[in-house]
Amino acid sequence: MSSLLTLPSTASRLKLVPKALVAIPLSLNLIKSLEQTRIRPSNSPLLFFPPSLGLNSLTTHFSTSRSTVTPDPFHDNLVVLGIETSCDDTAAAIVKGNGEILSQVVSSQADLLAQYGGVAPKMAEEAHSRVIDQVVQEALDKASLTEKDLSAVAVTIGPGLSLCLRVGVQKARRVAGNFNLPIISVHHMEAHAIVARLMEKELQFPFLALLISGGHNLLVLAHDLGQYTQLGTTIDDAIGEAFDKTAKWLGLDLRKSGGPAVEQLAREGDAESVKFSIPMKQHKDCNFSYAGLKTQVRLAIASRNIDAKVPISCASSQDRSSRADIAASFQRVAVLHLEERCERAIEWALKIEPSIKHLVVSGGVASNQYVRARLDHVVNKYSLRLVCPPPNLCTDNGVMIAWTGIENFRAGRYDPPPPAKDPEDFKYDVRPRWPLGEEYAEGRKLKVSESEALGILNVASHSRCGGSEMSNGKSSIIDGAQSAWDMFDEENSLMHITTSSADLDNILGGGIHCKEVTEIGGVPGIGKTQLG
Repeated sequence: MSSLLTLPSTASRLKLVPKALVAIPLSLNLIKSLEQTRIRPSNSPLLFFPPSLGLNSLTTHFSTSRSTVTPDPFHDNLVVLGIETSCDDTAAAIVKGNGEILSQVVSSQADLLAQYGGVAPKMAEEAHSRVIDQVVQEALDKASLTEKDLSAVAVTIGPGLSLCLRVGVQKARRVAGNFNLPIISVHHMEAHAIVARLMEKELQFPFLALLISGGHNLLVLAHDLGQYTQLGTTIDDAIGEAFDKTAKWLGLDLRKSGGPAVEQLAREGDAESVKFSIPMKQHKDCNFSYAGLKTQVRLAIASRNIDAKVPISCASSQDRSSRADIAASFQRVAVLHLEERCERAIEWALKIEPSIKHLVVSGGVASNQYVRARLDHVVNKYSLRLVCPPPNLCTDNGVMIAWTGIENFRAGRYDPPPPAKDPEDFKYDVRPRWPLGEEYAEGRKLKVSESEALGILNVASHSRCGGSEMSNGKSSIIDGAQSAWDMFDEENSLMHITTSSADLDNILGGGIHCKEVTEIGGVPGIGKTQLG
């Protein structure tokens, strides 16, 4: 791939080039006066690369600032193909520069999700490979276009599953290479935020965004296109993962995906019937944790003798009622955690950017109507507006990739056409882990002070912690730890403990035989500990 896409992982398109390197705006008169090489067909939007510049040199002229790019009417006629394969949906869409959605196609892997109880990366990759050509062709057919009518191709390069990302990147490069089209690399989570600007024309930078999905919980302050401050993220599991696992343990139909299934069942239940505790109540930051809540749900299900092998459709009336109560109680607490974090994030954001007027909520979980209703109450306290894309644009889709591609194209951030055929040893640039912006100092995940430290203990079966033990062999209460139970991840045998340094020293030295102790944040004795 071009120099833009082969930067080391520590760099990104979001903070790519010094501001001194700006795009050279080419006026129509200038274009006409030059001896040009035209790479677009005559019936498509204009995009010219004068021979004096050369295609390869163009990447060094891209700007990271929107303010250096003057909008022009030609951008309204851009026609961009967006390709998305970051996880378990194969999606493509064609969008015009004026915001018109010409087509949208999504191929779901719902049957695979139901079969494996979640996303199996290798199976997901094979499913993408089987349908990617068909999905892209269907998007073109629905728009009554061919590849020759396109202005550019936008594709997700991260974050996501590397095997799945490669399928989309390879397809995008084939189309762009064969038809001499520029290619635009898109950050998946940025696209979830930016698609809101397609639907809400009044949404201007800066704004606050909550991005919630199966793999991500992010609170970001969007200063401008490509300029973000990360206020909070998940320290373990995302809310979508918690919804999916709860749906699986309750025996729900995963072909609908876990979130909608839990939301539907929760409408039948009593949200106050099961007393789940809200995660991280004592943490005065904007980070998230859902591992402990998952464990609470799992134990509540076990205490009621609910058998996930019995599907909800076959459950007795009493059994269904119990499942509904758990679903409703889980959803209430999961969303309360979102509300608390969002309130603090809004306060932080207003200190940094007092002019913000909107909270954007996007990602798959943003389709949940209960989530939207509760967060609407939150923003009203601060006289902000809640902006949520329609449900079909909250889940992974090609429209958000195409539109984010259009916004980046306007800002001069795109690569020249790739070769028609990549070398066999070509290394595709995919970024499974790709942070969105810099972490806000007050929100760092492993912030350690004298009064507070974060310890992560690997909890072995039948081990003792501070003299307390549970009947199922999983330690839950540690002397001096305020929230050990709230943050215990039974599935992965991890416990996240917030306590004072002195108390943690007592824990590590009080009857626990440590096989391994590492450090976090340079504080000795705090880290990942295996109990023996």
